[in-house]
Amino acid sequence: AASKLEVSTPAVVEVEVGDTARIECNFYIPGNGSYTYIDWFYVDRSNSPVRLCHVTDTEVLKEDTDYKERLSVGEDKALSISKVTVQDARIFVCRVGAGSSSVGENRTELRVYKVPKTPEIDPNPAGISVQNSDNSQIARCVSRNSFPPPNITWHKNGEQLHPQENRELEVKYTRTRESSGLYTVTSTLFAPVTREDRNSRYHCTVHYWLRGQRHALESQKVQITVFYPAEHLTLQVVPSSALVKEGDNVKLVCEADGNPPPVFSFYKRELDDHWQDLSRLTEPNSGVLTLHGVNKSSSGLYKCQSLDLDDMTELEENVELVVNYIEGVHVKMEPSSPLREGDSVTLSCDAHSPVALDYQWRDEKGRKVAEGNQLFLSNLTFETPNNFSCKVVAPSVPGLEQSKQVSVAVQGKPRIVAISSPLYVRQDEVVNLTCKAIAFPRPSVHWNVNGTAHEYVDNQHIASNLTVRVSHDLLRAGAMCRVSNALGVSEKHIQLLDQKTTAESQGVIIVAIIVAILVVAVLGAVIYFLHKKGKIPCGRAGKQDITRPEARKDKIVVEVKSDKLPEEAGLLQGANGEKRPAADQ
Repeated sequence: AASKLEVSTPAVVEVEVGDTARIECNFYIPGNGSYTYIDWFYVDRSNSPVRLCHVTDTEVLKEDTDYKERLSVGEDKALSISKVTVQDARIFVCRVGAGSSSVGENRTELRVYKVPKTPEIDPNPAGISVQNSDNSQIARCVSRNSFPPPNITWHKNGEQLHPQENRELEVKYTRTRESSGLYTVTSTLFAPVTREDRNSRYHCTVHYWLRGQRHALESQKVQITVFYPAEHLTLQVVPSSALVKEGDNVKLVCEADGNPPPVFSFYKRELDDHWQDLSRLTEPNSGVLTLHGVNKSSSGLYKCQSLDLDDMTELEENVELVVNYIEGVHVKMEPSSPLREGDSVTLSCDAHSPVALDYQWRDEKGRKVAEGNQLFLSNLTFETPNNFSCKVVAPSVPGLEQSKQVSVAVQGKPRIVAISSPLYVRQDEVVNLTCKAIAFPRPSVHWNVNGTAHEYVDNQHIASNLTVRVSHDLLRAGAMCRVSNALGVSEKHIQLLDQKTTAESQGVIIVAIIVAILVVAVLGAVIYFLHKKGKIPCGRAGKQDITRPEARKDKIVVEVKSDKLPEEAGLLQGANGEKRPAADQ
């Protein structure tokens, strides 16, 4: 058992700025004695104790110090300090007095901390040239509002940099204590750069201790702008040179792997090996040369030249531009002499191009009628389409095509294809007589009667409408349409019929039809009446054949003659030709 007073306190108490610190004080008095007083002290900068409060069994007396308003003593005699600041980071002492048992005390270190904010990183805003001989500033890292001041490390592409091991690296630190007692720490990284560093990513890490453990906060990852001369130059045609056709807009794109991009110049080689400067056609501050509406003469060798203004180095690259085209499309017709109806003709199409060509033939309505460079037409008529087109297509170059039209004119004497005959008219009526013909060369139409004529022409077709008043002579003789050209004449007669006479004839026909229907009805009634009287036996045993003249005596033969009246056609005769009695009828 202990023979003297013992006091125990925690060796270290950690608390964050703004929180409340609580320091416990436990003690042992031999013989189960009681304490007389408890005093709390802090140790100032001169290492002298300053009393904070005097605690007895009945009261707590606070000394007039900076802690007077922020301290309190609990029932367990623990000291609490509220709203802790960084200045509270010091040694606190608990002293216990127990009368004749003397005095005992123990000390506690109060550690105050403030977790730093996430570090801020700023890369070099101006950019760094690989040709700098001295180390250049890569980035700056700032850690604010921390206590105690933290450490800062640098990382490149995820790997920590060690300036103490690499003499090319340099890190400069600055530490500032703010009025609040918190620290702002700034770290700046200096290092040489290469062109590979254009893709490097840098970040900084702030390290601090808390409750005996190390913690870290990382900044964002940043990249720096690196300036380096170009080593390679490329020049390409957009779209691909293999697909360029006349009329296209073409871009020549020149690119260099330097930063900043060099100055680009464009040239085209002429026939005399002279290089024509095309730089005036380029887009400002770019390596793009645009050629609008290229044609066959745009083909040739083009050159792009780059100039690095930093070290005045030059690079150049060439590209061949091929503009695909179709020219000289023509159609040959054999035979070339004038064509007549019934003749045959061969159309041949040809064109020139640096690429393979396909040929298609289409009629005047755009319908494809054949493939290949020849079209054979046989047994020509006026109705044969007289306009054909040869469409020349380059399959390897989408959109490259041309067409050539040809006219196939079939000559022949006129052929009248339609007239308005017969035409039912009335005397003194004004009517239109129509005559349509087809011919080539264009024919003329003549009428043998006087009237007002209107002609309509569509290719080889001609139509003539004659407006006349129907006279007695015209009604009797009709009209004649005469169509002629240099190759012959065609005539056709138009018959005019009087509508009054026609109506009377139609009335006779209607009466005849009605009479025939009545005859059939009477015959049906007679047959039905005889059947009811038993004059015509029925059944399987009494079947009669009434269609043959050699029938038995009781067979009825019915004969209807179209040239007799219906009443006469209804006579019934027996097999021997005698009239039957009226009762049998």
